Amino acid sequence: MDLDQALKSKTDFLMISTNVCYYCIRAKNILDAKGFSYFEINGNEELDVHLEARKRTGWRTVPIIWDLRNDQPIFVGGSDELMSILN
Repeated sequence: MDLDQALKSKTDFLMISTNVCYYCIRAKNILDAKGFSYFEINGNEELDVHLEARKRTGWRTVPIIWDLRNDQPIFVGGSDELMSILN
């Protein structure tokens, strides 16, 4: 799967995470608690997608999150930014 395909996911959010990441776990917990669906890509396993996401957004840390609830994907940022838009 490439980033463009993932951005067409029929879920509420797209998240690129890594294996050991407190902020990724925090973002997933927030989405789960609020009842939102998300498609997760493991950046360790899908390095090409992770690097493409970093290149497009300029975001250097994980998670890298998009809001897919509208017609066009909206880049959110990380877990702090996710908390801001959902609270």
